Amino acid sequence: MDGILDHTMVRVEDLEESIDWYTEHLGWELKKKSEHSSFTLAFLGPEDMHEDGAVLELTYNHDGRSYDFGDSWGHIAVRVEDVYEAYEDLMDQGVEDYRDPDSCGGSYAFVKDPDGHEIEIVERDHGAKYSIDHTMIRVEDIDESIGWYTRKLDYEMFRRSEHSSFALYFMKPEDAPEEAMSLELTYNYDGRAYEMGDAWGHVAVRADESDLEEYWEMLMDRHAEDYRDPESCDYNYAFTKDPDGHEIEVVRR
Repeated sequence: MDGILDHTMVRVEDLEESIDWYTEHLGWELKKKSEHSSFTLAFLGPEDMHEDGAVLELTYNHDGRSYDFGDSWGHIAVRVEDVYEAYEDLMDQGVEDYRDPDSCGGSYAFVKDPDGHEIEIVERDHGAKYSIDHTMIRVEDIDESIGWYTRKLDYEMFRRSEHSSFALYFMKPEDAPEEAMSLELTYNYDGRAYEMGDAWGHVAVRADESDLEEYWEMLMDRHAEDYRDPESCDYNYAFTKDPDGHEIEVVRR
């Protein structure tokens, strides 16, 4: 299905340590590993994940660089049936005690991976255990962002949560299954600006394998930013950006 969120990419400083962390603590498996001259990519997710579920892409650059988080990207969230039980199990495994369920009103919790990427634990009655539920990004103009994802990617807002100082808006393709990853747009009312950083990379959306160029043409017709077109990426993928500069990869599937 066009527009389904395929993966979220984060950069890591020790690839094997990161792979071990996700496989040991979340029970994920290594789906694919791709070696290149200056970097390595590893894709991970639950063994029994839904066919339209998303994976996490770990990018390791061979030059040993370190990364700046910024604050424009927030976290990924993974699904469990019982947040208290899951958090206690992770603590028993020696995972860092970052934000326990009691500190989050009993409905969610947070841990961090070895590089400091935040992972929210949320209760859901669908999807494989620890499958990716959503990726959170922060936006400066919520109306502009909702309009962009609606017009450019045919997304719909399926959940909205208003709070005293911020609001959350969840979006994904209209006909996407509930197991598909969604995008959480966080809007803070104080009008703050954000720094992008480079520890987070992008989210990726799927185009049918034979239709990458057609999908890209659609984005260009809808005046999405021409950041990296299919030709510049050997017709394997392409990149655009949302209004806040978050990179959106388009991949063949």
